[in-house]
Amino acid sequence: MKSKLWVIRQVDPVQRGLLSQALSISSVTAALLLNRGVTSVNQATAWMSPLRTHDPFLIPDMESAIDRLYRAMQRREVVCFYGDYDVDGMSATSIYLSFFRGLGAEVRAYVPHRLREGYGLNERAVRTLAKEGVSLLVTSDCGTTSHREISLANQLGIDVIVTDHHQSDGEMPPALAVMNPHRPEARYPFHGLCSGGLAYKVAQAYDRKYGAGSVPLESLLDLVALATIADVVPLQDENRLFVREGLAHISRGTRCGIRALKHVAGITGISCECTAETIAFKLGPRLNAAGRLDEAIKGVRLLTTESEREAKELAEDLEQLNRARRELEAEILQEALAQVESRALPGGIVLYARGWHLGVVGIVAARIMERFHRPTVVIAVNEQGIGKGSARTVPGFDLYQTLAACRDLLMAFGGHPSAAGVTIQEARLPEFVERFSAIAETWIRETQSVPMLHVDSEVRLNEVTLRLIREIGTLHPFGAGNPEPTFVVKGLDILNARMVGEKHLKMTVRQGGSVPFDGIGFGMKSLEDRGLSLKTPIDVACTPELNHWNGYDRIQLRIRDIRAAGRES
Repeated sequence: MKSKLWVIRQVDPVQRGLLSQALSISSVTAALLLNRGVTSVNQATAWMSPLRTHDPFLIPDMESAIDRLYRAMQRREVVCFYGDYDVDGMSATSIYLSFFRGLGAEVRAYVPHRLREGYGLNERAVRTLAKEGVSLLVTSDCGTTSHREISLANQLGIDVIVTDHHQSDGEMPPALAVMNPHRPEARYPFHGLCSGGLAYKVAQAYDRKYGAGSVPLESLLDLVALATIADVVPLQDENRLFVREGLAHISRGTRCGIRALKHVAGITGISCECTAETIAFKLGPRLNAAGRLDEAIKGVRLLTTESEREAKELAEDLEQLNRARRELEAEILQEALAQVESRALPGGIVLYARGWHLGVVGIVAARIMERFHRPTVVIAVNEQGIGKGSARTVPGFDLYQTLAACRDLLMAFGGHPSAAGVTIQEARLPEFVERFSAIAETWIRETQSVPMLHVDSEVRLNEVTLRLIREIGTLHPFGAGNPEPTFVVKGLDILNARMVGEKHLKMTVRQGGSVPFDGIGFGMKSLEDRGLSLKTPIDVACTPELNHWNGYDRIQLRIRDIRAAGRES
């Protein structure tokens, strides 16, 4: 099994020393902060102390948005919160519903069907909502590029407020308010909010100017955490506060819908602490299954219900949908892999077929990208010859700009640098395949892209102490933009090693005369599978953590990668 390229980040030793001395922290923790762009004592203090949120009125059009919402409350207008069908869209819609329903407003939710309606606002939905008496439409996770649909809404007497964080290289749509942190004129100091975070900021602004109803702002942070982690936005700045506090709510199970979802996911027990991984790998996929294979509004209902019985029924429904999603994903992944392996590996991978389910192409694209370390687009072509798909990429390759360079071949596209969606006519696919791959090939040649493991610093085992573990704990939560710390420890002797379970490597190591440390490498199988033996000194890339077992806490090395000592990968 081939080792990755270890890229050890370099820091200024003078800055590291200053931070270490000023904050009375270890030099290892000081290096961690510098690697995350924290260069001053004030910044470091903020990272390691209770966090504050920014003024919501710095977000473009915030004042106009909440003033219009207030008028709608006073006039008893019908307000519709229109969200995307992913976790971010569901969570943001649920935040809006919960908060403004607590004010006694006439509110409803609308989430388009992925297959029948597609992403974002659509003309049929706008006309339907107008007939139902909706006079104010608030979007979540969509709307930035919906010029035609918003113009239609205006003609039908509906005011539109957009909350969205998707990028756009054109003019803003003709909405009453467009709250998007990526607007060129935005003065908000943090651009990493997802739509759930933006919806929370709207509630925060409304609370400051007009007062709150029966729903406390802090009770919405579990929904913000769901959205923030599931949408893989950077866990920096106020996102860290949202996720830290939100995870505490999720761990306690304060929302009955999330309690029910945890139960079907096998997360039980009063002391069961939920982490970012809990959301990313257990709760998020089950919520997303509703939008992939059925009606995403079920996710909104689950997140907003106050009925234990309804929550249980909805959670069980999502569990069944998630099982069906896994089966469908496995089938399409097998077919996609056959396409890749039938020809030479290109710089950028574009796969397409009729009969593939649109609801899982994004997951398949992620699987292909992870396996071959190439920017990947997977497209499902319908009977009318229209292909819709999802794109995922490797670090450093900007999908949004690449798709913008292919705009003449596409019917539509949108998204972020790391994930995007496309719509294309089947006849244009061969040309798109060629151009996308050529752009990726050029990037690979220029960057020499290979699978990499970014490492914060080299440490010695005697530096891995309980104090270091506690200091690392102040940097939680970890995720996109704030990766879990990874260290290299070199020249280790293996005292013993064995395989536990079916594929996990358990070992005990020592560096010189240090005390022995236990290590676990999940999915690493045996030493022989890694081309190593008990007699081979090794270097490991690892994350130190506390292992709770039989009432005792011991430091354990969670091994990320391993190689023979002195062998540069």
